[in-house]
Amino acid sequence: MEIRMLIGSIVTLIGAIFIFLGALGIVRMPDLYNRLQTGTKASTLGTILSIAGIGIINPEWAGKAFIIISFVMMTNPVSSHTLARGAHHIGIPLSDKTVIDKLQEAETEENKEDQI
Repeated sequence: MEIRMLIGSIVTLIGAIFIFLGALGIVRMPDLYNRLQTGTKASTLGTILSIAGIGIINPEWAGKAFIIISFVMMTNPVSSHTLARGAHHIGIPLSDKTVIDKLQEAETEENKEDQI
């Protein structure tokens, strides 16, 4: 009982640290796209670890925790991708430090092919 509680608490704490680092990354990143990427990756991992830790502490909740983790793994990246594509589509500028814009290149190639 005690070892399970300790392991679950450590996993939950690590998840909370990832969530904090994601929030810190959102503040530090230069543009919307980097902020989305930072927030999504860190919050996804942090949420998964936090919920897994709770599932370890309370084994009766492990099934529900697994369902929630599966849902988070499917929806967080998809929603982030959709937000980033929408932001790019309406023209939110990239940071000056951004070296390459693959989506812009792909759209330019599609436009060239459409004109031919």
